[in-house]
Amino acid sequence: MAWNEPGGGNKDPWSGKGGDQGPPDLDEVVKKMQEKLGGLFGGRRGGSGGGDSGGGVGIPGPGTSGFKGVAVLVLAGIVVLLGIKSFYTIAPAERGVILRFGAYKEVTQPGPHFLVPFVDQVLKVNVDQISSFRHNALMLTRDENIVDLELTVQSRIQDAADYLFQDQNPDKTIKDATETAVRETIGKSNLDFILTEGRSSVAADIKASTQKMLNEYRTGLEVTSVNTQPAKPPEQVKGAFDDAIKAREDKARLENQAEAYANEVVPRARGAAARQVEDAKAYRDRVVAESEGEASRFLAVLTEYEKAPAVTRQRLYLETVEQVLGNTKNVVMDVQGGNSLIYLPLDRLMQGSTGTGNSGFSLQDPAKKQAEQRQREVNRSRRSR
Repeated sequence: MAWNEPGGGNKDPWSGKGGDQGPPDLDEVVKKMQEKLGGLFGGRRGGSGGGDSGGGVGIPGPGTSGFKGVAVLVLAGIVVLLGIKSFYTIAPAERGVILRFGAYKEVTQPGPHFLVPFVDQVLKVNVDQISSFRHNALMLTRDENIVDLELTVQSRIQDAADYLFQDQNPDKTIKDATETAVRETIGKSNLDFILTEGRSSVAADIKASTQKMLNEYRTGLEVTSVNTQPAKPPEQVKGAFDDAIKAREDKARLENQAEAYANEVVPRARGAAARQVEDAKAYRDRVVAESEGEASRFLAVLTEYEKAPAVTRQRLYLETVEQVLGNTKNVVMDVQGGNSLIYLPLDRLMQGSTGTGNSGFSLQDPAKKQAEQRQREVNRSRRSR
């Protein structure tokens, strides 16, 4: 309930007195405030007969010490304000760009710094904040194919002064530079290279070309990364490109299979060839050794033949007949005193047993006895030699 409403107690907050009186006089309120200010600033108090009739405290007038106190307080406030305005702090992720009378002066590093109030101005720039944007466009490749490429470019402020004053709109400049770099890089590459193994190479070339243009325009920006999405053909020809990619994958698979087969067959073929070469060398050495042995034997026989031709001739004949007859199973005997030859199937005779065998000849057959006698003579002649 308000103090001046009915039932409010009739308390006057200005005078501290109660009663049924109206609102205080405005002149009286101002007078009281002046008295309080005069006492605060050391104003003198007047007597009962001096000053205005309504108060006992003198009001400071012009030229008194009250105004000096106010001036001191004002100056102190100005000094404090100047002290506050003279210092500033740069965060670790920021750089401070100092302007003196609106002109660029220097760039300050993180930490506390001093400036001239109302003369210098500091602009704080965050150089660690990463900005990114996406770029998507249809471009023509070197082999006259169209490819749809989407990439994301991330950047940060490298030079705060260049970012603020050298380029009017650095953010637009980096987008234009990226588009130029993308079209230049894609225009120098074939479609197969872009779709397959050239993805990382294309991203690196775009980053380098974009950064080069940003440095030329002095935008103060640094490209931190360029991430490219897998390139894809336009939707109108996507089916044909899918078939081409499948064919390329089949080609790679067949090449891998062929290479694996070659790695398996070629060493085995090389081993077989080396083995045949070694067999041929062994055969050559054996034939040469046999030939040399035969030549040496022939020379030895020739020497003996020159010493005793008749004996050597007879010996050669017997050795030849022995060699020939040793490889046959049939024996032909010349019976002394007869005009006919007797054919003896020795292989069948050797299969016989006591009594009459399968050969039909008896062990007491005279012809067999003659054959045995002839065999003994041959053996005897061999031993004599």
